[in-house]
Amino acid sequence: MPAPTAAQQVVTSPDPAATRELGRRLGVVARAGDLVALYGELGAGKTQLVKGVAAGLGVVDTVSSPSFVLMGEYEGRVPLFHLDLYRLDGPADVIGGGLLDERQVIGLTIIEWAERLGASIPRDRLDVSIDGTGDAPRTIRLRTTSAAYARYLEAVR
Repeated sequence: MPAPTAAQQVVTSPDPAATRELGRRLGVVARAGDLVALYGELGAGKTQLVKGVAAGLGVVDTVSSPSFVLMGEYEGRVPLFHLDLYRLDGPADVIGGGLLDERQVIGLTIIEWAERLGASIPRDRLDVSIDGTGDAPRTIRLRTTSAAYARYLEAVR
């Protein structure tokens, strides 16, 4: 069986509203069991993207950064599990703390600071890297190696 081919889409977001709109488009195509890994510096706009995804899922609750609670759960078309691993040291903290478990198969899981999972991160996922901070436009790279996630790239074309 051949190795999956990586696919990528690059988008420029001029402001937080555009980042939320991009997220909304991703939320519309999200399915239960999907995993989105977010990468970017503090202030890059990761939570803005998640707010948009939540809107695309029909979440009516206010979405905020789960930096202190580690995971926010929201009801929508499919449940949204929003994890923030910033305060954790590595995969043992994530798995030992019960943040990743069988619940995620029924909803969309979005992980901010996904690099904290290291090699423990599942191979099939959508990676979203956000470059930029402050008032500058953001360069957002969406990448996947799984054909099952190609619909996300199509949604932002």
